[in-house]
Amino acid sequence: MQVIVHGGAGGEPDEPEPRQAVLDEAAETGRGEETPLSAVESAVRVLESSPRFNAGVGGAIQSDGAVRTDAGLMTTDRSVGAVCSMAGVEHAVSAARVVLEETPHVLVAGDHAVALAEAFGVETGVDLRADRTREEWADEDAPVDAGPPEQLEWIRGRFGRTDPGGRVTEGDAAGANVAGGDVAGASVAEGNEHDHDTVGAVARDGDSFAAATSTGGRWAALAGRVGDVPQVGCGFYCSPAGGASATGAGEDIARVTLSRRAVRHLERGASADAAAELAIEEFGELTGSSAGVIVLDRQGNAGSAFNSEGMQTAVARD
Repeated sequence: MQVIVHGGAGGEPDEPEPRQAVLDEAAETGRGEETPLSAVESAVRVLESSPRFNAGVGGAIQSDGAVRTDAGLMTTDRSVGAVCSMAGVEHAVSAARVVLEETPHVLVAGDHAVALAEAFGVETGVDLRADRTREEWADEDAPVDAGPPEQLEWIRGRFGRTDPGGRVTEGDAAGANVAGGDVAGASVAEGNEHDHDTVGAVARDGDSFAAATSTGGRWAALAGRVGDVPQVGCGFYCSPAGGASATGAGEDIARVTLSRRAVRHLERGASADAAAELAIEEFGELTGSSAGVIVLDRQGNAGSAFNSEGMQTAVARD
């Protein structure tokens, strides 16, 4: 078994060593499993339980004060399971596996996804706020009881102005729609430093692959917002050529199907590193935003690339 995991592409973390230790543990945990699907699930569960990442415990808080989790996973034969917008579900990756194995569907959302997860033994009703997110949310003045128009007005200065790498992506000082790159005169919202901490894993055993990604979303997003993570080809993708898991500016990753791009390069004969580099280069040219991707190929190579300040990964193999 071979496993690569990531802890998100974005700014440099304040405490990289403890985060790296969790990533190393996640990769080793996955390596001990019997199948690639179990490997990515087990690896991601370790990361979902750590408040150092934006997945499961410690997930981002949306405009109504709730933490909602999303996840998706896929195998070589293109079996897919995904869930989104789930309140109180720490192990979203396990809920996604329920969708893959127990339903004829690809994606289940919201309260129905929570009920499905609970029916198949995934714990629900978990308090997903960490000490860090409690303190940060206490400093916000969110209109949690207001309707969508009022919440949208509140989030305009908090979401969409910078990508997880800290660069301006949308909206200048007058609120105009400016897409991509550093924009002169733009008013940059600081955002949340943990927006980029989406987690993911790719595993390989022989000719079999699996990929999984899990997230708590973006800080101060509109309640019910869903990004790239649970969308096939965006946050995750697998084919007989290999697998990929992406992280970064979710709306832009979804617009250009970043994980599918990386695997397509594998299918065209690129190595894991080359596929990752090509996909991120294309992503940057198309969006001007920050992202990262991890890849495994059929030759046993693990690759990764990012255009943000940093992205921590870990690899484990037999």
